[in-house]
Amino acid sequence: MEQNAKTLMVLGTASGVGKSTLVIGLCRLLRRRGLRVAPFKAQNISDNAHLLPDGRRMARSQAIAAAACGLDPEPDMNPVLLIPRHGGCETVVDGAAVPRFDRDACREAARRAYDRLAQRFEAVVAEGAGSPVELNLRTGDIVNMDFALYARCPVLLVADIRRGGAFAALYGTLALLAPEERALVKGLIVNDFYGDAASFGEGRRMLEEVCGVPVLGVVPHLELRLEDEDALPGAATLTRDALAALVPEGMSAEDFQAAQFDLLADELEKSLDMDALMEILEGGTE
Repeated sequence: MEQNAKTLMVLGTASGVGKSTLVIGLCRLLRRRGLRVAPFKAQNISDNAHLLPDGRRMARSQAIAAAACGLDPEPDMNPVLLIPRHGGCETVVDGAAVPRFDRDACREAARRAYDRLAQRFEAVVAEGAGSPVELNLRTGDIVNMDFALYARCPVLLVADIRRGGAFAALYGTLALLAPEERALVKGLIVNDFYGDAASFGEGRRMLEEVCGVPVLGVVPHLELRLEDEDALPGAATLTRDALAALVPEGMSAEDFQAAQFDLLADELEKSLDMDALMEILEGGTE
């Protein structure tokens, strides 16, 4: 199907490196630049489902990203949701439960959903899951490079420097990609940097030298009040109930959330090379 939307994909070197937050911020930025933009994640594994008015379900993180775009959430933004259950997962496709997980059917459902979004919007910000180079899982992966190759979209690769090992994570991820996948990676982002980002100038130069990919920005550690998708081991989770308690008196939850979206977008505007990012979005994989 002919696709109208310009698509940009955010992949990470691991789970929890900030992909979802960056997608939310990029969605907000593109919306503020006048683009009709939608989020997309082919497959999500989460026990935090968002219930739509018609009873269908999708991942909560894509529903939040939709709000950053000024949109109502819809299953096309997250066509495949796996909800962990005792002894396995419940499979939700296009918002409704199906008897079992069929990888080929889920892949096709995800592609059809993306095609529909790409016909309706000017831009799509897609998100991967975990790491794109878990070698033992590559053949069944429908959410990372399998999707990027289908959409022929440029990829941004993100690492969380606060965890340590960001150089190895970025370089190793690129090294384990197949050549046609590696060619789609157009920029690196160093996330969750404590201190003055200018002090990472030499590190930035080294990364670009060893990876052969430009570093588009160093994003600082941000104290945002956005709902967490899932809890990482040892991490406190910011749930909907916990967030509700943080909303200032006299302010609606929607306005509070919108203010967080704008705070995130403001920080990304300052931290990222937006001219280069927009060129990547417009130029696709060229």
